Amino acid sequence: MGSTSGHTDEGFGRRDLIKRSAAVGLISVPTMSFLASCASSDSGADNKVEKGEKTAKNPLGVNDSAPLEVVIFDGGFGTEYAEDAKAVYEKTYTKVTVKFRATQKIQSELQPRFNGGTPPDLIDNSGAEQMDMGVLVGKKQLTDLTPLLDAPSIDDPKKKVRDTLRPGVVEMGQFDGEPVWIMYYAYTVYGVWYSQTALEKLDAEYPETWDDMLALCAKAKKKGIAGWTYAGKHPYYIPFSLYPFIGKIGGREVLDAIDNLEPNAWKHPAVKAAFEAYYELFKKGYILKGTPGLDHIQSQTAWNEGKALFIPNGSWVENEAKKTTPKNFEMRVSAPSSLDSSDKLPFGTMWASGGEPFIVPAKAKNPDGGMEQLRIMLSEASSKNFTQQVASLTSYDGGTDGLTMPPGLTSAIAALEKAGDNVLNPRIQDWYVALQKEKIGVAGLGEMMAGRLTPAEAIKKIQGFADEAAKDSSIKHYKHQ
Repeated sequence: MGSTSGHTDEGFGRRDLIKRSAAVGLISVPTMSFLASCASSDSGADNKVEKGEKTAKNPLGVNDSAPLEVVIFDGGFGTEYAEDAKAVYEKTYTKVTVKFRATQKIQSELQPRFNGGTPPDLIDNSGAEQMDMGVLVGKKQLTDLTPLLDAPSIDDPKKKVRDTLRPGVVEMGQFDGEPVWIMYYAYTVYGVWYSQTALEKLDAEYPETWDDMLALCAKAKKKGIAGWTYAGKHPYYIPFSLYPFIGKIGGREVLDAIDNLEPNAWKHPAVKAAFEAYYELFKKGYILKGTPGLDHIQSQTAWNEGKALFIPNGSWVENEAKKTTPKNFEMRVSAPSSLDSSDKLPFGTMWASGGEPFIVPAKAKNPDGGMEQLRIMLSEASSKNFTQQVASLTSYDGGTDGLTMPPGLTSAIAALEKAGDNVLNPRIQDWYVALQKEKIGVAGLGEMMAGRLTPAEAIKKIQGFADEAAKDSSIKHYKHQ
């Protein structure tokens, strides 16, 4: 299988061919940092409710008669799990009125309230309109959640909440030093999702090498089936399989350099190799026609209908796509295929990390109530309820005993076990949301996968975006410690 560099059969291996791409340069593109003005407002600073009495049952000192306002992103996980946790809060604090609202327009609806100093007490900051966490942290707009983490857990008062969480969850909420600004509630497994039934119809198994991937896509194409589709209108979904592919090829230090906005990080041979490999899918006609015009729901529906074998996604997809998923679909997820035998990390290396970021604004009227609602959500009962409802894990380390889990989630747990210590956690999507989504995703990867940029051109463009962000003094910068 040749690469797309223009040399197809000269005695070189895939990696040698890929390395022959043209030199990449730099371009400058203005960056956007929404919420940059948030810190200028002082209104609402003295509107905190009075603290309640701290007791064994109320370790955070919640005011048991103060209103609580919660805003939840209405996306792949729905809102029922959060409404159930709200009911527990109301049962615990019977004098309280909880104002609960769901929306998909997090930024456009809540940015004015941040600017005015009147944000809700707890926000599920997720979705296409996710507020930039790096900006929020940099502008001191969030409450440090350390009191929540150091509070006794609901299930075992001898354990702190932090001691009940999956590895890496606390660290994800830290941006610079010890404070923890974000509680990632879901635990998401990212990768290449597929139907086991569809593969069996082709007498195939999941391809563990890229040559096998291309061969399977060619076989599918002869049957009128595309190899891949993706959320073309939201191409920042592509990294869900591309980033761990890069990390597998070159090691986790390549992803760390990208996160750190280091000079020439995107010029690393592992990045070039991964981009060239993915570009082959386009060049060989293995992408479902019309994919660049599909949103996440439309691409998932096409995948469910058997029009494409593979889709890059996260473990929320099983719940989000359940209305269109056939009963015999047998949803599965796998780590990216290997490029070749010289990859730094073994097959099975994948991306898994906290997802669904919950925040308590610094100017929330009832921050203790917001943290208490999270403490309730991080109980075993709430965790099991979430898993049963949406077929996804939570950051609570456990909560699956005795549950009958659907095939996708069962597969995700098995993939985590296979990965072992080879679980990657790119941070660029947390630290620089606008850079990741609007520039790397839409203007870079989206254009490449639609065939409007070559891999070399995409790398040049993305490196320019990263360099511009690194030089932008209005952006708070973060690095792996």
